[in-house]
Amino acid sequence: MTITGRLRTARGLLSAFAVTSAAHLGAIATGATALQHATKPALMPLLAGWVAARAEQAPKLLVPALAFSTGGDVLLQVGGEAAFLAGMGSFAAAHICYVTMFVKLGALKDRRRTVLTALAYAAAWGVMISQLWPGLGDLKIPVAIYSLLLSSTAVSSAGLGWRTGLGGALFLLSDTLIATELAEWKALPGHGAWVMATYIAAQYLLADGTVRAARPESAPALSAPLATAGR
Repeated sequence: MTITGRLRTARGLLSAFAVTSAAHLGAIATGATALQHATKPALMPLLAGWVAARAEQAPKLLVPALAFSTGGDVLLQVGGEAAFLAGMGSFAAAHICYVTMFVKLGALKDRRRTVLTALAYAAAWGVMISQLWPGLGDLKIPVAIYSLLLSSTAVSSAGLGWRTGLGGALFLLSDTLIATELAEWKALPGHGAWVMATYIAAQYLLADGTVRAARPESAPALSAPLATAGR
């Protein structure tokens, strides 16, 4: 495919991702359950398609990370503890892909920054777990392990630039909001919309930042701005 063709395809897929994100958030706001279930599984595949169209040599683990995220999205929609744990496992696999990919791209080269970032996130993890722990019941250990992987993504993503760093932070925020629901905390107004909005923005920023970080300086940029976001 020519560069022009790839650019056109990439823009079309990114626009579809933005429209689907907006539709999904609108469905949450209006309580349109059927539309929520129809749009959520399409989000990460559209983003993965954009990555593939935008960059011929995108990092090999980026699309698998988005594929595992798709699995998590679908399983979390099913409902029930077994599906929830399976979904958490699928997202854990996505985080392993992200962390491995970021390290391979040199995210930990600046040791001082890495240590400071890790200390900050470790402190945040400690506070979060200590506050959520009493309400997590049988999910205490799975949530603690998963949150460590999630924090590892946040730490390593910060080493590739502000886009991936912000994406990692938003992913952590999104899943923390889910954890507060598990712990039966009082929900924020529009809780579900906040969970999904931060998640979609996180995944977009992680994907966009990773492609930028991996692209040779001489390669043309096949980019298009994201007009609308949601999770």
